[in-house]
Amino acid sequence: MYSEGEIEAAVGAGVISPDAAAALRNYIAEQRAAPAVDEEQFRLLTGFNDIFVSVALALAIGAIAQIGWQAAPWLGGAGVAAASWGAAEFFTRRRRMALPSILLLLAFVGGVAAVPIGVIARIEPDWPQSTAALVGMGIALLAGGAAWLHWRRFRVPITVAAGTIAGVGAALGLAGWLMPNAERLLYPVALTGGLATFALAMWWDMSDRERRTRRADVAFWLHLAAAPLIAHPVFQLLGVFGQEIGMGQALLVLGLYLLFAFVALAVDRRALLVSSLVYVLYAMTALFRQAGAIELSAALTALVIGSALLLLSVFWHAMRARVVALLGGLERRLPPVQVVVPA
Repeated sequence: MYSEGEIEAAVGAGVISPDAAAALRNYIAEQRAAPAVDEEQFRLLTGFNDIFVSVALALAIGAIAQIGWQAAPWLGGAGVAAASWGAAEFFTRRRRMALPSILLLLAFVGGVAAVPIGVIARIEPDWPQSTAALVGMGIALLAGGAAWLHWRRFRVPITVAAGTIAGVGAALGLAGWLMPNAERLLYPVALTGGLATFALAMWWDMSDRERRTRRADVAFWLHLAAAPLIAHPVFQLLGVFGQEIGMGQALLVLGLYLLFAFVALAVDRRALLVSSLVYVLYAMTALFRQAGAIELSAALTALVIGSALLLLSVFWHAMRARVVALLGGLERRLPPVQVVVPA
């Protein structure tokens, strides 16, 4: 399977013509009864060798981390970072293997962040909460810097999302330093970070509306990062998991999920629906329990939500066309609506 980025690279290298690339995309779209732009594609595997190499890398990096930690806690992180960068020079830069590249990026950023954590673990300081939050902000900024360096060298699409999450972590650390002992106030900060991540994802998306380049892959991972940062704070602020929710609260959760579905259809991204699914399952189960179906509440919830999501998948393109039509002039900034009718 070839990614859109590889097809574009082949066109740029003169291996195939732009018309042949367009014909290939149209043929695949007809076979799938869905346009490529609506498939929300991202490359995770280029073949089973990706899994083979990823398992080998996980074993080797895990061993380096354990051996280094035994020598000195910070040395484990440094060893993981160095080994991950070196392996990425071959598996990412030369072989362009998808899953190993993701694993190596996460290992590199995590290894860099683990160095100061290892130093702190050796010192075992008794810091007040505000100081610990400030140190956490510094570690998050260091991780973000590591992601930026990795992006400059290897251009792995998930890297931008990793750096953005590190930035949100730094913002949470700063908030914890400014507002110690106010954990609940961190939810609005996380929500703001989620909305900012969503805005960044839309910026990448709008720069490639047809989703034919690596920019669409970057946007995918940013949407995947933004979704829990939006959904989790919203539902936590509503107290969904704090106590047994009532009828009104459960209906509010369902209403918010419908709003998320509207946004997901508009931007043609499904991550927000997946990230908030656990909350709507919980709310629906509460509704069935209050209706008296205590023993079957979980089964009925799974049946209703599963059926609804399947119907949404089947009629996604037609429903999206209606949603986008309601947005007026914004249609020109969103992925194009292309409804393909099965033969």
